[in-house]
Amino acid sequence: MSRQCQRSGLRFRTGRLDLNDIWDFISNRRSQLVTDSYLHVSAVIQCVLLATVIGVVVGVAVYRSPAGSALATALSSAILTVPSFALLGLLIPLFGLGVVPTVIALTLYSLLPIIRNTIVGLAAVDPAITDAAKGIGMNPWRVLGRIELVLAWPSILTGMRVSTQLAMGILAIAAYAKGPGLGNLIFSGLSRIGSPTAVPQALVGTVLVVILALILDAIYVVIGKLTTSKGIRD
Repeated sequence: MSRQCQRSGLRFRTGRLDLNDIWDFISNRRSQLVTDSYLHVSAVIQCVLLATVIGVVVGVAVYRSPAGSALATALSSAILTVPSFALLGLLIPLFGLGVVPTVIALTLYSLLPIIRNTIVGLAAVDPAITDAAKGIGMNPWRVLGRIELVLAWPSILTGMRVSTQLAMGILAIAAYAKGPGLGNLIFSGLSRIGSPTAVPQALVGTVLVVILALILDAIYVVIGKLTTSKGIRD
């Protein structure tokens, strides 16, 4: 037993990791890993959907105005210049720990790609198409909903795709504010470096974030093919 402990201690001190340690950790914590993965994906999807509603509304409101578009893009860009730890630190005194500051932070960080791509997508719609729609009696709201947003949808979806990948990583950092997801697993492992399960815990949490991000990205590709007409894709 003592020799095994000595070998284990030497392995972690020298930075090496046995794959058996990782497999044992996954086997012993399977239920926790499934729960944390579900919470991570669920939080990201909900925040990106919220950011999409806000971003599309903002994009629709400003895309015809160069000054308004520049202002909306600049403000949403400024949010990304704030380090996630700093933003969470500012939100914690106002909203406490847990879900609320996490949702606010993720939503704010997800806005820029969606706002920018909404503006770009709507601005790229051929005016001849909208003029023809108005010529057959469609009011501005119907033109927006049935023509412009439909044509801008691939661009908006791309913005959602980028925001999702961004939010997947930021949510891991949101464990600092006791947010849900795999970040708690990573932070817990990093805080216990030196213990037998520390490195497997941090590594498994990190790898799961990457795998889930790739799965969500593939889902976006499928959604894009199912919801975009062939003519627009071409």
